[in-house]
This record gives sequence, structure tokens and C-alpha cells, in this order.
Amino acid sequence: MIETKHRTLASVYLVIDALASNLAMLFAWFLRFHLAVIPVTKGMQDFATYMHLLPIVTIVFPLAFGVQGLYRIRPARGRTEEWLSVAIGSVVATVVLSGVLLWVRPGNPDVLYSRATLLIFLVCVIAFAIVGRTLVRYAVERRHRRGKDLDRVLIAGNGELARAVARRINNHRDGLGFHIAGYLRNGDDTVLEGLPCLGTIDDAEQVVKEQRIDHVFVALPHASSQAMMSLLDRLVRVIVSIHVVPDLLQFMVLRSRVEDIDGLPTINLSETPLEGWSRFVKRAFDLVVGLMALIVFSPVMIAIAIAIWLEDRGPVFYRQERMGLDGKPFEIVKFRSMRVGAEKETGAVWADKDDPRRTRVGRWIRAWSLDELPQLINVLKGEMSVVGPRPERPQFVEQFRAEFPHYMLRHKVRAGMTGWAQVHGWRGNTSIRMRIEHDLYYIENWSLMLDLKILFMTVVHGLRHENAY
Repeated sequence: MIETKHRTLASVYLVIDALASNLAMLFAWFLRFHLAVIPVTKGMQDFATYMHLLPIVTIVFPLAFGVQGLYRIRPARGRTEEWLSVAIGSVVATVVLSGVLLWVRPGNPDVLYSRATLLIFLVCVIAFAIVGRTLVRYAVERRHRRGKDLDRVLIAGNGELARAVARRINNHRDGLGFHIAGYLRNGDDTVLEGLPCLGTIDDAEQVVKEQRIDHVFVALPHASSQAMMSLLDRLVRVIVSIHVVPDLLQFMVLRSRVEDIDGLPTINLSETPLEGWSRFVKRAFDLVVGLMALIVFSPVMIAIAIAIWLEDRGPVFYRQERMGLDGKPFEIVKFRSMRVGAEKETGAVWADKDDPRRTRVGRWIRAWSLDELPQLINVLKGEMSVVGPRPERPQFVEQFRAEFPHYMLRHKVRAGMTGWAQVHGWRGNTSIRMRIEHDLYYIENWSLMLDLKILFMTVVHGLRHENAY
């Protein structure tokens, strides 16, 4: 049932993408040669000339999107990830199309296709594909809101981890297309509010069959590892999608590597992907992005600096000690958003909502995270990265390292202006545990593509957030 639904949805996306790429090519010709958004200097090209490209476009673009995994239906895929994949796939497909046109010129071998038209086409195809996919997603979510095409979910477990899974699924029911049929108890009688108990984890195989379950989320604590293995052994005997939700912080170490010390094998449990060449690539990325951002945002920064000075004639910048790479302290630079000497009475504390220490300008720039812009200077100096775990003050680090032993692993990389935790809402005075899990996931899975995705998510919905105050 799930596979049939997913194949149907993948086919719809494929048709939409093919139509979007064809319409984009025709619209690019219209913009280039009819509206002349880019001045025509080498003569008009016929509409029929670009009609001959449509069969190639119809093949190349769905193939490129398929390589990006856009036809693997994953309910948990977010809009930002999908849009970024569409953009990357479109760039790759356009490059391939340009290469093909060097050797094959359909319709007329003497025609040289306009590079300006292909550039317009690239912009159009990204926009059209995103709009098309958004309309499909809207239609699917509308059906989900009506209770149609929902996958039935069973949660195996009744502890805190199971409660967290239920909360997340219910919060994103329309997007995921999930309906929680119930849960299975694991030992005690703890209740998951609002959900029926369908038995114990020993009844899993029978419950899956009777309730026509599509997905089982195994949410058992680390201490129940033996029960988990027994449960998984039963679940593989029925046709169901199995999702194991680990108690991450129980296992969280960075990627391991076997090393040899004079014949003695050892396992390095704190290896990170940011070593050697990768470290050089990330630093080059920081310099390029940091310098470009500093140039682009310089007018905004000047305006903010003037506004801060005019409000109370106090200092524009605020420096604060933070802990960075390898636990070494550095001075972070921010726009001053609070009264001069605001911490003399309170000491090092988290900012609160409606914090009385904020200035009028400070309230606004903190809400939009604009007080962080001077940290571009820290990036260019090599003290920070554009993307990475947010740096904390030494006072808080001492507190957190005692409560969360894995906390110090965050300092295996440079601190960042934005990060995986921040774009998922874990910023300010929120759960430290969840922040650590997200930060360690980022370190473990670092790639240049992940950095680009985080920057894109920051621009789309990470600047203004309810926890930014």
C-alpha cells in the first residue's frame, strides 16, 4: 500500500518536473527574445529553434532530479532540503544540456544556442519546479488534513522517547501523512496521553497485522537494548516499515577510526570529518562567504551602528568571552543590544523574553539576529566559522560539561554564526540536550553541501525566531 502510494506520488512529481522544465525553456525564449530582458545582440532566434530542445530537456532534467533523490518519497523531507535539491539538480542538468548542445544541435546544425537564454532558463526552471512541487505538496497535505491517504503508525514504547516521537508526529501530521494508531507498552504502565495502548511489545507482530500498521517507530531506552533486539526480530517477519529512534546521547561519539601505535591497535572515538583537506575547504568557504556577506550587509551594519549610538551615545560593539575550537577562549563581537553595564547586577544569565536590560534598538536587532552580524569579523580572523555549533560563555560551558559529558565534543570544530541546532529552533534558552544532539550530528555528518543547506535554511526561516530575544 505504501509502496503503491509512493510510486504514484513519485510519478506525479516526475510529470510535474518534466512540464516545469519544458515551460521554463519556452518562457526563457519569451523573456529573452520577445521581452528582451537581456538585450539581443546577435539576432532573433525562432521559437521553433527552442522547441527542438524540449525532448532533450524532458530526459535530462528528470534524470538529474532523480540523481538528487527527488523521486525517493520521504515524508520527513523538508521544503528547504527539497528546494536546495531542485536548485542543484537544475544546475547540473543545465550544464549537461549545454555540453550536449556543443555536439548535437537538433533542428539546425548551424544554430548556436544563446548562453543568455540558457541562463534565464536555469532561473526559470528552478522557480517553475519549486512552484510545481509546492502545489503537489499542498494538494497532498490537504488530503492529509481530510484524513485521506494517511499511513498508520505504531509506537513501540511508552517512555520519554516514545512521548517525544508522538509529539513530533502530531505536530507535523499533515506534512508527514501519519496517523498514530496507538502504542505498545514496555514493562511499566506509563500512559501516552491521547493514544490507545494496543498491548505490549511482545504483541508487536499480531498488532501490526490486526491494525494494518504501515510504520513502526521503535522508541525504547538504551537500557532496553535486549528487548529492542527481540522486538526487531519479530518485526522483520511482517511487512512493515521499521524506524528505530535511538536515545542519541547514550551513544553519541564522533566517527571512530582505527589507529596503530607501534603495532598496538587503538580506536579513536573523536575523529571528525573536518580533518586535512576538508578543513582547508571549509576555511576557504568561510573566507569567501564571510567576505561576501560583509560587503553585502555593510550598509545594514552601518545603519545599525548609527542607531545604537544615537539611542544612548554608548559603545556600538559588545565583546564577550566565548569558548571556541579545542576549548580555547576568544572574544566574540556583537552589536550592543543591552544597556551599558547590564550584567553588573545580574551576572552571566540567559536573556529572557521582554528582558528589561535590552535597549529599543537592541530589542529589534536581537529579534532578527542582526546583532550577530559583526561576528563576520570573527570568521575572517579564523576564530569562528560561518556554520558550526554556537559558542557558549565559559561559565555556561563549565555548567553544561558537568551535566552532559558529551558537551565538550562540540569544540572539535570552530564555533559558527549559525548551525544545525539553530535552524531547527534550538537556540536561546532551550533544551541543551537537543542542542548537543544537533551539534554532534552536524560535526559527524559535515559536508560542504550541509553547510550550504544550513545557510539556505537560515535565510529562509532562521533569522526571525520565537526564541530570539
